[in-house]
Amino acid sequence: MPTEPETDYDPSLGNKFIFVTGGVMSGLGKGITAASTGRLLANAGFDVTAVKIDPYLNVDAGTMNPFQHGEVYVLKDGGEVDLDLGNYERFLDIDMTFDHNVTTGKTYQHVIEKERAGDYLGKTVQIIPHVTDDIKRRIREAAEGHDVCIVEVGGTVGDIEGMPFLEALRQFAHEEDEDDFLLTHVTLVPYSKNGEQKTKPTQHSVKELRSIGLQPDILVGRCEDELDPSTKEKIALFCDVPTDAVFSNPDVEDIYHVPLMVEEEGLDEYVMDRFDLTDDALPPEERDNTWRDLVTQDTHGEVEIALVGKYDLEDAYMSVNEALKHAGLEKSVDVNVRWVDSEKMAEDHEERLHGADGIVVPGGFGSRGTEGKIEAIRYARENGVPYLGLCLGFQLAVVEYARNVLGLEGAHSAEIEADTPHPVIDLLPEQYDLEDLGGTMRLGAHETDIEAGTLAEQVYGSTSCTERHRHRYEVNPEYFDEFEDSDLVFSGESGNRMEILELEGHPYFFGTQFHPEFRSRPTRASPPFVGLLDAVLDRRDGRTDEKTDSEADANNPEEVEA
Repeated sequence: MPTEPETDYDPSLGNKFIFVTGGVMSGLGKGITAASTGRLLANAGFDVTAVKIDPYLNVDAGTMNPFQHGEVYVLKDGGEVDLDLGNYERFLDIDMTFDHNVTTGKTYQHVIEKERAGDYLGKTVQIIPHVTDDIKRRIREAAEGHDVCIVEVGGTVGDIEGMPFLEALRQFAHEEDEDDFLLTHVTLVPYSKNGEQKTKPTQHSVKELRSIGLQPDILVGRCEDELDPSTKEKIALFCDVPTDAVFSNPDVEDIYHVPLMVEEEGLDEYVMDRFDLTDDALPPEERDNTWRDLVTQDTHGEVEIALVGKYDLEDAYMSVNEALKHAGLEKSVDVNVRWVDSEKMAEDHEERLHGADGIVVPGGFGSRGTEGKIEAIRYARENGVPYLGLCLGFQLAVVEYARNVLGLEGAHSAEIEADTPHPVIDLLPEQYDLEDLGGTMRLGAHETDIEAGTLAEQVYGSTSCTERHRHRYEVNPEYFDEFEDSDLVFSGESGNRMEILELEGHPYFFGTQFHPEFRSRPTRASPPFVGLLDAVLDRRDGRTDEKTDSEADANNPEEVEA
């Protein structure tokens, strides 16, 4: 896990700050609103970064259940963080670090360690100023060197665990010049039964903010539709903000359309005006329109990808879903993701996978649903269905091949079956003596050497790649000889570690020990996902050609006889 910097609070660091808080309920879309604002400022020529505050006591997200909190997102330096940082990386097209995620656990751990070391020189260590100073230090250091830093405060106003962060925010506002600080508050604007947009939840949420000394500068109303002018005026009146500081963020078909929506509302122009940055921004005609052109392009058909996992929750596989979407943007096709419950796969996998154009088995931990995933892999291998296995999906592809092709009966991963007679997947050697689980896996970006002339080289267009990892187990070196003369080829290696596999003679059977989905961007799709779609489209077009030829033969029987 990345180490903590040994620095003190320096209020002179940083430049322009946008703090984003939420009210009424969680999951409103604060992060997407914040990331969309950042995208527009970046389009206007500014260097934008972001910080995500998570008020839970976990030091990081690494030990959290994806079903409760969504996927664990991995940064290049090995930081295991909240999935919202994935949104920031995708929207802003930047690589963030562990310093860009601030948690209660991380902050308190650092303060207590300093107290134990005697760094506070006999002072009584308190929330104010020691914890709040540490929070402000982290934000300023993450913002250093950037034009604008967007800081999302997780949870909702009024949550007891968020109070130290809101107090730090209040102090931050007091220390900053007026044109260097903006507070954006995102709230729910529901409908009544008679179809009226109700502002009372927003009013109470702002009242809660003001009770702790914070006055929002911008209010963003999350509603099914755009806010009515009368609704905006009512919110402005009761929440003491200008009417032109109240913005709509209605539901859209795709989150990548949110920047376009808030741009139409004029949120970016309002922010630049408040920050006195309008003259420094690129003229509208010179701003980057790549994002708009990409997400509004015409598509040509659609494909269906089966995602075989154990969590019936889209957030648990968010980066995989987004990477498939990015590949679809690059290939100008709509990608429909069909979730397949791996626990229900063992008996009727063919029925559940029938009709899927491609299959993805994502990463994961634990034994639940693994036999179903293995059956999905077998189905893909035997039926020529394009397949992409990620981390656990890579490891289980090795297990499936060992069992059903090499004849190693009972082969498995030692993680899942400790007594397997053939542990083709085993614990990394450096993991044997570890006691703590948090932050101790093989994490972050590592380089992989790719064998020339392989599918992997074709996919990456290079003989090396750098991707992010998160695993404790690997292909057991004791079984390398078993695979040496088989059709299953390990085409990417990192030292003695197998990183990429492919199956000779298959349209696309590709597995990676790493997680390529974490580096995928809307403007820069992940190569293994693009490779999957290329194979899917080739296979689909081949079927279409065959169908067309059959129909032509049926319509021209004389030609068939000839």
